[in-house]
Amino acid sequence: MASNPGPRRAERGLTRKGAETRQRIVAAAADLILQQGVAGTTLDDVRAEAGVSSSQIYHYFPDKEALVRAVVDYRAQTLVGEIHEPMLAAIEGIDGLRAWRDKIVSIQEDAGCQGGCPLGSLGSELAELDHVARRDVAAGCSRWEAAIRACLQGMRDRGQLVPAADPGQLATAMLAALQGGLLLAQIERNTRPLATALDVMISLTASLAPQAKSDDSVL
Repeated sequence: MASNPGPRRAERGLTRKGAETRQRIVAAAADLILQQGVAGTTLDDVRAEAGVSSSQIYHYFPDKEALVRAVVDYRAQTLVGEIHEPMLAAIEGIDGLRAWRDKIVSIQEDAGCQGGCPLGSLGSELAELDHVARRDVAAGCSRWEAAIRACLQGMRDRGQLVPAADPGQLATAMLAALQGGLLLAQIERNTRPLATALDVMISLTASLAPQAKSDDSVL
């Protein structure tokens, strides 16, 4: 599992106050973009939300594109690095996967199924508009997939999955089910598609557990 990478390159060399101001701007932009989308969020919106001046925004970000890319980086760290990587690293079996599923569904219920995936929605909006940002989103998704793969690899190494189970393929399918489920939950304003998609993938994973051997000595 990837560890917390620490301060981003753009934050190195900043004073503590400067780093905090930059982080406040990015967090405000991330919240607004989740609600309004990239196109619907202006730098003036971010300035007002963060409680900073225009000159402060431009001190840290030369243009909106640079700020959006910082938001992508922020979402990858806060969503994958701070939530999913630790949860997945602690999973020791199918019951742990089910608890992970329950947490994901609970988060969406609390949000009223609004906003979709904070990282995936950025990818959907930016994929054909900003290829630098698209690659950054892809890197965040790859990090997420790697955390799922490491979890499943650990299960296979402990003998909880058959040797033929492919953690890489399962991780790709599970992340795809998660992303598709989040999108449908957002559209329907209902967690049912998300819960169903994850349940199917977890059931498939559970079906790859070694079969208990029958005791031939018992007549």
